[in-house]
Amino acid sequence: MNRRRTLLLALPSMPLAALSSALLAQEPPRARQNMEYRLIEPPQQVETGERIEVIDFFWYGCPYCNQLLPFLEAWTKSKPSDVTVRRIPAILKDSWTPHARIYYTLELLNEAERLHARVFRSYHVEELHMSKPDVMEQWAVKNGIDKRKWVDAYFSPEVDGKIARAVRAMKLYSVEGTPSLAVDGRYITSGSMAPSIKDMVVVLDDLVRIARQRRGTK
Repeated sequence: MNRRRTLLLALPSMPLAALSSALLAQEPPRARQNMEYRLIEPPQQVETGERIEVIDFFWYGCPYCNQLLPFLEAWTKSKPSDVTVRRIPAILKDSWTPHARIYYTLELLNEAERLHARVFRSYHVEELHMSKPDVMEQWAVKNGIDKRKWVDAYFSPEVDGKIARAVRAMKLYSVEGTPSLAVDGRYITSGSMAPSIKDMVVVLDDLVRIARQRRGTK
């Protein structure tokens, strides 16, 4: 912590993203393989090109995903500039499919960033029955989405295709539970592996460092 404070004082004019990358490069990874994270076998191709890819595997009904959300959102806002975050709704049971459909409907309507956290709140605080399409239609209208647009997107082949790809991703990444965070197609941590839900972002920082070292970038 003292070394971090010294670096902060020494570089007062450095942009936040660059400073964050410098801090990550200076600190050695602490996460241990098969303890706080495991390897993804075989490694998966990323969709982010030169940027390090972080995938948030979540389920709206998961209380631990709900706990992680504010920590992950804060991390995402200050993440290094060479990192891109994307979400994949987890489907470990058929009963989770309607929740994945909700996320992909929001994504198709360009409303995911605005309403993702609100869906969590609607489920865990307001006890919304999200598996019922008519309930979600009412929820969508209440949150400023045209009913016709919601229904068309909800039952669209585009959303069906995204759900099929999510099911495939679950198998390729060997996701065993939620929340899980995959880094650069090679490393994955979860709520059951990290010391605590809050500490998942600490492990995530370490995995980004490991990915950056493997790529040979600063």
